[in-house]
Amino acid sequence: MRLAGINWAYSPVADVNSNPKNPVIGVRSFGDDPDEVAKYASAVSRGLTRGEVASCAKHFPGHGDTYVDSHLALPVINKTENELMETELVPFHTLVKSGVPTIMTGHMALPLVTGDSTPCSLSKITTDLLREKMGYGGVVVTDCLEMNAVAAPYTPQRGAVMALQAGADIVMICHTMQMQMGAIEETYVAIENGSLSLESLRQSGERIAALKLAYAGASWADVFRPLQEQVLVDLLTRNARLSTAAYAASTTLIRGPLPVINDNGGPVLVMTPVMESLNRAVDDNMPILMNAAQAAGPHYLAFAQSVALRANSRHLVYTPLPMHGQGQLPDEFSGALGAASAIIFVTRNADRSGWQVDYLRRLLHEKRGNTPIIILASCGPYDVVGAPDIQEPILASFEYTASALEAAAGVIFGEHEAMGRLPVSL
Repeated sequence: MRLAGINWAYSPVADVNSNPKNPVIGVRSFGDDPDEVAKYASAVSRGLTRGEVASCAKHFPGHGDTYVDSHLALPVINKTENELMETELVPFHTLVKSGVPTIMTGHMALPLVTGDSTPCSLSKITTDLLREKMGYGGVVVTDCLEMNAVAAPYTPQRGAVMALQAGADIVMICHTMQMQMGAIEETYVAIENGSLSLESLRQSGERIAALKLAYAGASWADVFRPLQEQVLVDLLTRNARLSTAAYAASTTLIRGPLPVINDNGGPVLVMTPVMESLNRAVDDNMPILMNAAQAAGPHYLAFAQSVALRANSRHLVYTPLPMHGQGQLPDEFSGALGAASAIIFVTRNADRSGWQVDYLRRLLHEKRGNTPIIILASCGPYDVVGAPDIQEPILASFEYTASALEAAAGVIFGEHEAMGRLPVSL
């Protein structure tokens, strides 16, 4: 990142994913154990800062125990400050003590702490809890104020002023220039009418200047250093090896053993779900390739190719069954089942998209003989937790990128073992 001119990263995620129904944090968290999250988040922060990139712990004071996506609405977490100290704040305490240079505040309400439903990013929790009680002296930045948790009740422009009044140093408006300009204009009005302290802005400016000096240098020449091409080539080589090893080490067998797969009796059937919105944090980066009424994401196409390089295979994209999940499989799929030597059934957050589980049940009912089937949970690991009748082997990749799915293919075909461990309780 530093070679590319990046000197600030909004990482690590320090949220404790204590709620399995969380629709927005999920696999971005290091797990549901506060101490484990603290350990890994601190390691990421150290790695970034040692590489001269400012880290940013998010989403203070914790976005893990919610079933509402703050991109869409305001999550309300009914916990006291003492309860937060036991779970959500554990990683942040560790990161503050280690000197994390920046912290991002999140858009969730804590009415038992603040006394109302104001999002934490706009409330005095920034000053009262983070700065005064926890002793944090670094830069505080808000999450994007265009998210509906703020935009719907306040507008991003008004939210920007409220965040600055609450003690934030930097307010983030990611997408819309008009809103960015409006926020600047409303900030000037707030200064002029005395509702926003000019002195507090000066203090924020000092903290920001110190951050820039530490991670960007004293001039643009420090930022735009001459590109060292051989250093870049060596780094890319080392990072490629590290990436392959990391994905292999994180692929996890939730339930086994895995059957031995060969294509002697017919093609290996790879079934991936039609693409649908996951959440607004990642949807913008998820291009969808259309094929008639079906949509296969490029990552699943890459996985199908990974399987094809190892065995005779066929890739089908499955869609919700008719009759509220009680209908029959399409003829094309029924015919493919009869010819398949093995089935790899890929799910993606099926605990929230229950139609995938309905489809799997129908497939298990219609498949013939002892054709082995492996379930690959390609995002969260909770996909069939609510389906005790489904007992097939389950592998988790925790990520539906081409690299993660390639590592999963290596496990499925016996090239290496699944060495990961579950970071959450199922």
